[in-house]
Amino acid sequence: MDLVLEPGGEKTVLVYRALRAAIVDGRLPAGHRLPPTRALATDLGVSRGSVASAYERLAAEGYLVSRVGSGTYVTEMPVAPGPRRAPADPLRPRPGWRLTPQPVSGEQPAPRYDFRTGIPDAGLFPFDTWRRLVAAELRLGANSPGMYAAPAGHPALRAAIARYLGVSRSIRAAADDMVITNGTQHALDLIARVLLRPGDVVAVEDPGYPPARTLFAAHGCRVVPVPVDEQGLVVTALPAGCRLVYATPSHQFPLGRPMSLGRRRELLDWARRRATAIVEDDYDSEFRYAARPLEPLYHLDTAGRVLYAGTFSKSMLPSIRTGFVLVPPGLRDALCAARQLGDGYGSPAIQAALARFIDDGELARHVRRAGREYGRRQARIVARLSAMPRLEVLPSAAGLHVTALLRDGPAAPVVAAAAAAGLAVEDLAGYSYATSQAGFVFGLGGATLIDEGLAVFAALLDRHA
Repeated sequence: MDLVLEPGGEKTVLVYRALRAAIVDGRLPAGHRLPPTRALATDLGVSRGSVASAYERLAAEGYLVSRVGSGTYVTEMPVAPGPRRAPADPLRPRPGWRLTPQPVSGEQPAPRYDFRTGIPDAGLFPFDTWRRLVAAELRLGANSPGMYAAPAGHPALRAAIARYLGVSRSIRAAADDMVITNGTQHALDLIARVLLRPGDVVAVEDPGYPPARTLFAAHGCRVVPVPVDEQGLVVTALPAGCRLVYATPSHQFPLGRPMSLGRRRELLDWARRRATAIVEDDYDSEFRYAARPLEPLYHLDTAGRVLYAGTFSKSMLPSIRTGFVLVPPGLRDALCAARQLGDGYGSPAIQAALARFIDDGELARHVRRAGREYGRRQARIVARLSAMPRLEVLPSAAGLHVTALLRDGPAAPVVAAAAAAGLAVEDLAGYSYATSQAGFVFGLGGATLIDEGLAVFAALLDRHA
């Protein structure tokens, strides 16, 4: 217990005042056991008699109670707090940072019918295997405990991811091409810090991924929405003077369509001619239910314009907080320095365990097993939604969500009514910047009561016709 005595004055009174203030403002809660008088006297540098007298006075006033053979405790009886001066609050964030944290999925209990996006099913994850690998690395003391680690990430993990991408995504990359991050959003923040200046133009898909749009705007960039059609990002609509293009070509979020091969080549040619960077977010593409994915932009790029970002939040768990970004050689040192200046480095034990998880084939096995279950859920959701005349279900061969356009009327009233009925579904308008498409986005990672939930949704949709 740390108490600060006022300077000067009689010691018993000073100890009394310090203890009483700590009790009144809640620093010493009801039921808290005070230290013995001799111990507190030694800590405060006063006589034992001063502390004993302060205890006796507080006990007489009802703040403390002594229990024979047990000690002295703060009383259980309520004590009215004294007047407190409101603290001054003169500090404010700079313009552009008047933001508040958004609600996250772990803050509240899951709804009964959970169609939120971005949530994998933790029940499908091989926790026993993962715990064994992490425990082994902690026992081994991954990356020399007591020493600082490299900001680029654990060498074994960078090499394992490079091999995995070569097999799963046909990407030829070396460990030195990679920087380990705390996820895709962290990668975007590092890229913005080293590549963009306030006022730079950044193009984003519309509709698209709102956190990316918000992040670039918070860095002072001018964010320009670019429409998406059946072939992906409309390259002819990209703004002049664009410094960076953010896209999700493998599985466009939230519409779900892949960018066509022709459109990919058009985008790469556009970026080469204008010396523009492209951030390729390989969003949600691990789980595929139909044809193999088209070649990533990173694989097709011959001009060094593409940064390829990925994460294990969906293929494993969000709590692992591990992702990566493949960067051109000219940016690698700057990104590593930005990582070092920000949070130093990630968890060596987690990164080493993840390297073994990949190299032992556990990640590939988990993706196959979970993918089969997600495929069944996607098929059921698509079948139920396709039977609703007011909806147009957009085709999607991958990912953990299904998008359906609403043929008439706004989606917001249905979404609000669904929330009141314990059903979480997302409004497509929440992903739009300048477009006005009405529709719904259904996540399938947390969806278990699919038939029952979609029956509730269908009734609400009819009610708000």
